[in-house]
Amino acid sequence: MKSKIVLFILANFIWILLNWIPDSQHLLIGLLVSLVVVCLTGDLFVKRVHLFNHPVRYLWFLYYIPVFIWECFKANIDVAYRVIHPDLPIHPGIVKVKTALRSDTAITFLANSITLTPGTLSVDVDKENGFLYVHWIEVKNKNVDKATELIVARFESILKRIFE
Repeated sequence: MKSKIVLFILANFIWILLNWIPDSQHLLIGLLVSLVVVCLTGDLFVKRVHLFNHPVRYLWFLYYIPVFIWECFKANIDVAYRVIHPDLPIHPGIVKVKTALRSDTAITFLANSITLTPGTLSVDVDKENGFLYVHWIEVKNKNVDKATELIVARFESILKRIFE
């Protein structure tokens, strides 16, 4: 029940930020939409409410945003360069990478961060063994440890501080 209350407050806060019109109609609709979100996804969203009590996690998340944007920028430049220069050889393939993350939210954020970075795509997650399978446009190393260092390490250390 506590997680549903947190989700309701969070959804309503996001609604208010997105609309930013403090009139009664928008606030009422926001309350209704937040209630629908809680009824439909309340059991799926927040499992560990106590994590919201640590303000340091929010600071790490604010740090994560520019890191993610920078990695996306670099990957976009790399993919654009490969498109502009078709003679540049590519070596696509699926690599197996390790992750130390254990919570569903952290693994989801990691997989989405990898997928949203051009040139890589999360294909599968083996949560029990701690592996992700990633399609990589330019396989630089097939070794699990080296591929983990090249793909996962830049996100994982920050996500661990946020979600675990």
